[in-house]
Amino acid sequence: MIDFMKLKIVEEIKLSLSNILDSKPLFYAKIDYDRMPNIYSKLKDKLPKSKIIHIVGTNGKGTTGRFLATALSKIAKTGHFTSPHISKLNERFWIDGSDVLDESLERNSSKLNSLLNKEDLESLSYFEYITLMSAFVFEDCEYLVLEAGLGGERDATSVFEVELNLFTPIAFDHTDFLGDNIKQIATTKIKATKSKAILGLQKYKEVDDIFNTLSISMGFNGNTVQEMLTNDDYVIADKVKQYLTLSNFFYENLLLSIAALKSLGVIYSLDSFKDFEIFGRLSKISKNICVDVGHNELASEAIARYYQDKKIILVYNSYNDKDFNKILGNLKPIIKELHLIDVKNDRMALPSKIRDVCLDLDIVCKNFVSVNMLDEYLVFGSFSVVQVFMECFNEKQIYDNYT
Repeated sequence: MIDFMKLKIVEEIKLSLSNILDSKPLFYAKIDYDRMPNIYSKLKDKLPKSKIIHIVGTNGKGTTGRFLATALSKIAKTGHFTSPHISKLNERFWIDGSDVLDESLERNSSKLNSLLNKEDLESLSYFEYITLMSAFVFEDCEYLVLEAGLGGERDATSVFEVELNLFTPIAFDHTDFLGDNIKQIATTKIKATKSKAILGLQKYKEVDDIFNTLSISMGFNGNTVQEMLTNDDYVIADKVKQYLTLSNFFYENLLLSIAALKSLGVIYSLDSFKDFEIFGRLSKISKNICVDVGHNELASEAIARYYQDKKIILVYNSYNDKDFNKILGNLKPIIKELHLIDVKNDRMALPSKIRDVCLDLDIVCKNFVSVNMLDEYLVFGSFSVVQVFMECFNEKQIYDNYT
């Protein structure tokens, strides 16, 4: 017999989560940095506790976290909180190889909701709310790999007590919030450290210098990847790279995850990473189409190295706050044509601005209409760009003589 009362309760919980998130904007021009710590202080004794590995940086947080979570899941129940998502909120919540189900999100939103007063519930941002909710989603996990949002010391994820901080490559992005130079950005991010940290391979020497300086002034135990790894670690990493056919920048993220495993005292092997998978990072969705959610200058440099000596059609759009002049300048050597895809989002740059940059860089720019079998395509520019393209791809609306 169908329990209609139970179904009604589940539906009410589902609507509650949907209504809560729909009432909260995804992006803010200004952030109240005191709100999350204040609300967390009221709740911390009631929130479940996992061993948290906190990942901060500009690029590579998602893949570093998934490498680490994949390996940890071989020895204990492990969660991975990442952001943003491409299609569904569930993508941000991964446990032992799978995204969590809708029912879990609904149930754990209800748990959090019951602890919040009306004022705090309404004041929390979208990201702050789901960050707090993640404590309940992952309450049965021994390990939680927690990815920061755009920030560092003031990020919503930084309120939690953590076992270890990891820092992926730090470069220019979100300058309105983090600062307009590498010193400011790196300082803000590295100050998220609680007691122990590992610094991944960096492009800018200033980041290494700031890490060393802050480890002394803040009194945390800091090491670099190079200091953590031995020849034996590189041998295993090389085997993983070959097995998974990793690009060089994914390989660097793998090295950071291995350093984290060593710091946690976890024994690992090639088998620890064999079922690694994360969508949207140079993910091949067909023979000649690859999608990547990268969106900043450092990501474009990595993409240019990956496609060097090739010419691809770039399906592109950009948020207005990105330096798409530098991004497209980095990508110019590999671009055959740029196809500008329409994304309905207030944060996107005006098409005329991107066209002007293409004109200055002598890049052929067209409106995106369809794909064909003769060219190789890269869909790149943001999570929103990949989301829109995937919706068309899944509905088979992008094909021109394509089978």
